[in-house]
Amino acid sequence: MKALILAAGRGERMRPLTDTLPKPLLKVHGKPLIIWHIERLKECGFDEIVINIAYLGEKIIALLGDGSQWGVSISYSDERDTGALESAGGIKKALSLLGDAPFLVLNGDIFCDYTFNPNFKLHNALAHLVLVPNPSHNTQGDFALDADGFVTNTTRNRYTFSGIGYYHHKLFDDVALQKAPLAPLLRQHCDKKNITGELFNKIWHDIGTPQRLREINNHEI
Repeated sequence: MKALILAAGRGERMRPLTDTLPKPLLKVHGKPLIIWHIERLKECGFDEIVINIAYLGEKIIALLGDGSQWGVSISYSDERDTGALESAGGIKKALSLLGDAPFLVLNGDIFCDYTFNPNFKLHNALAHLVLVPNPSHNTQGDFALDADGFVTNTTRNRYTFSGIGYYHHKLFDDVALQKAPLAPLLRQHCDKKNITGELFNKIWHDIGTPQRLREINNHEI
């Protein structure tokens, strides 16, 4: 199984920190977020990683190269000509690099100790989402889980989507190669019971604002 790190966004909420640096290169305890991801993926058994890039993507390439420094192979899905395609559009563009097998996707601006599973089986599902307890900046949550492990659109007892998921390429068959968010696509397939999920209760942070970056850097991890 290959992994895709989403790293193409502009990081508007992180300005001015992202005026000269792409958000995945911001440092948590002295190390760029994206390197935390690469090291964790390698530790969990992922050797092939795809990274989508757009805004200041050349700085990501300059830092990571082909990934050999970390014992992995990195390839790049380049969106610099079109501008960032958002999550679903970015995944669609990267499919040619990800192959026909299910793949893992994770946001480049989170920090977590989730154990990524290179042998994860989707079975009949088109996606499997990792959900987390709702943080203070998303108290209403995004999705619910039913008793059978399916992700639902129920408005009660919702959890937050972590930005980590396992996907089948068929989920993106009807996605056009253009800017497209992921949430509407997921909600559409929740209604068809095509998406399973799990609740992850350990370390997870959305590093979406300068304040949250300061907070994680001011605490032990």
